[in-house]
Amino acid sequence: MCGRYASARSKHQLLEEFQVEQDADPDKELGADYNVAPTKNVYAVLSRVPAEAQRAVRQLRVVRWGLVPPWAKDPSIGSRMINARAETLAEKPSYRRAFAKRRCLLPADGYFEWMPVEGDKKKKQPFFIHPADGGVLAMAGLYEFWKDPGRADDDPLKWLITCTVITTDAEDELGHIHDRMPMMIERDRWEEWLDPQVTDTGQVQRLLVPAQPGRLTAYPVSTDVNNVRNNGPGLIEPLAEEGEGALF
Repeated sequence: MCGRYASARSKHQLLEEFQVEQDADPDKELGADYNVAPTKNVYAVLSRVPAEAQRAVRQLRVVRWGLVPPWAKDPSIGSRMINARAETLAEKPSYRRAFAKRRCLLPADGYFEWMPVEGDKKKKQPFFIHPADGGVLAMAGLYEFWKDPGRADDDPLKWLITCTVITTDAEDELGHIHDRMPMMIERDRWEEWLDPQVTDTGQVQRLLVPAQPGRLTAYPVSTDVNNVRNNGPGLIEPLAEEGEGALF
């Protein structure tokens, strides 16, 4: 699974990196977050067709991590829907409509996973996993709109936009840390993945190609990341080899 990640790039950097045409939330700017946790607001890159427009426009939006399906009675279900398995997206009622029409990219610098420490089943060592070339990690995601029945139609909080991270089997070099990993969408597939007019789920499924071995790298980091209240660049600094774990 993916339950924690780092996203420190500024809005300006993301607008340029993802060639975004529209800043959908110009009054919202998220600060660097080295300990992104479920239910936090995050940046999402998505494409939508504006009213009376002929084509989809790529946007950057602020959404909440933890997908809330349109049929949910209340948004609390989102805390249990932070990840969606790539293998069952077209089948699960919570995800299949979004998989067909509402796909997004969730920018990250990398993500965290925990590996049991040999000889101590109660202790786990956190690892930071990130692109080996230092580039952005474009995690595959889905997004949804949820309408709050308890709010007036003109209430700016009437609509809640939420997202989930798509996961897949971890590639061999990372599988010893955790058996699942976020699905990464490479740059040459961004346009097709985001296109809301591509609704054939069979075609979309073919875009989900796990990261190649060596594309991502991992190293152990401080257990300070275990506490969601901790933040800052120190959380992604590697431990010395003689520390809590060895570098990979």
